[in-house]
Amino acid sequence: MELDQQVCSRARLSRDARFDGKFFIAVLTTRIYCRPICPARTCKESNVVYYPTAAAAAEAGYRPCLRCRPESSPGCPAWTGTQTTVSRALRLISESGLEDGGVDALADHLGVGARHLRRLFLKHLGASPSAVAHTRRLHFAKKLIDETALPMGQVAIASGFGCVRRFNEAIRKVYRRTPTQIRRLARQRSEQAEDAYLFQLDFRPPYNWNRILEFLAARATPGVEVVQAGRYRRSISFGGHHGFVEVSFEENKNALRAGVQFDDPRSLIFIIERIRAMFDLNADWSVIARALHADPMLAKPIQTEAGLRVPGCWDGFELTVRAILGQQVSVKGATTLAGRIAETFGQRFTPAPGLTHLFPTPEILAGADLTSIGLTRARGETVRALARAVCDRRIRFEGVLDYGALRAQLCEIPGIGQWTAEYVAMRALSDPDAFPAGDLHLRRRAGNCTQRELERRSESWRPWRAYATMLLWQSVRDEPPSPPVRRRGFSPAGVAGSPATATAGRSRSPTS
Repeated sequence: MELDQQVCSRARLSRDARFDGKFFIAVLTTRIYCRPICPARTCKESNVVYYPTAAAAAEAGYRPCLRCRPESSPGCPAWTGTQTTVSRALRLISESGLEDGGVDALADHLGVGARHLRRLFLKHLGASPSAVAHTRRLHFAKKLIDETALPMGQVAIASGFGCVRRFNEAIRKVYRRTPTQIRRLARQRSEQAEDAYLFQLDFRPPYNWNRILEFLAARATPGVEVVQAGRYRRSISFGGHHGFVEVSFEENKNALRAGVQFDDPRSLIFIIERIRAMFDLNADWSVIARALHADPMLAKPIQTEAGLRVPGCWDGFELTVRAILGQQVSVKGATTLAGRIAETFGQRFTPAPGLTHLFPTPEILAGADLTSIGLTRARGETVRALARAVCDRRIRFEGVLDYGALRAQLCEIPGIGQWTAEYVAMRALSDPDAFPAGDLHLRRRAGNCTQRELERRSESWRPWRAYATMLLWQSVRDEPPSPPVRRRGFSPAGVAGSPATATAGRSRSPTS
């Protein structure tokens, strides 16, 4: 990817946090690469080179700065804005590294040859897939060294190095210090509880934490999730192990503070990636706002809701069940039903205040009698059909490359319509262009237009229609987001469960 030397130079000299993660600065004299916000003394322009990614700088022989810590920078938009195949490959690497078969398996999953994939990575990122995965492991290892009290042997395993010898060698080669020396420099002052880890997850400001928290609080499943005192907390299950996460806002930093209590350190790198996706920390609000501001309908919400993100989820199956429960009932009603499902069918687990259960797995719900907790027979069968599809691997929420294909698979399940599929794509897949065009409140906000008219208008919002949706939902906070309203008796095949029922001139709006 080509970088404009003059633009990068101006950004570097300004040290504006909004440029953090957009490029990296390599210093020729010290052979160190930094973030644009690095507090180190400003170098002469003749002594610096710019790279679009940390991996490209590492491949060129530069080592990460110990002061600005490039491993903590927000996800680089140069990665997510590249050619589609590279973007998809990066998504898969972030979810599972190259643990399952290496570059060949990754290329096969993407439907391209391994040599072609390496060529695309070198063209767009300046580094090979293996180098990107290695840099990711190395940066996460540095984060564990700095921010946790985890023994070095466990740091090596958690960051994916496999053995301590390879871990020590990689750290010494890149940072010119041993892991123990780096931890001593970090000057940790507080002891952490066993299996408890604290992380600082940076983002590009602004970040509308209050709105994100309000959105999640209204939809928090009792016993599984809780929002208290400005903090979000939930129980988690990953790879057969259980724990919980707690996320709060760092007032004096452009970061969220994530506490993770989990007994398998090997899963930490994947847990952190899920938390970043859940709170949409890699989004660049300035780019999104600039693209959407041209529409007068969005201009005011962009100003009043600056930094708004699209809340993700911990688990795609759990979110889809929650979306199904939300059809034809209020937010509060759907939350009550979700709590009953967790209490009745979920595993008892009380790791922290407000948390009592793990959300039930697809295997459990596939044969559960959901009418016992107040769900209608039809709605219960929809949940069971979804659970069976997930158990049979016909529907997967991890490693999804074709958003459209998953939408179609969801709509094949009786009781799931287009609105629910778009909502799932928006929150479970982090699809920035997901758009529930049939949503009643979006159409009202657009002047009571038809769905087709709203779809035409939304063309100018691409590829950020999910963010436009959040902005418009926030502008009608007295009403929650809802699927489209249908007339009594009209329930075409394939969309059963999406519509609400209009009676006597007033509608009851389903929501998620």
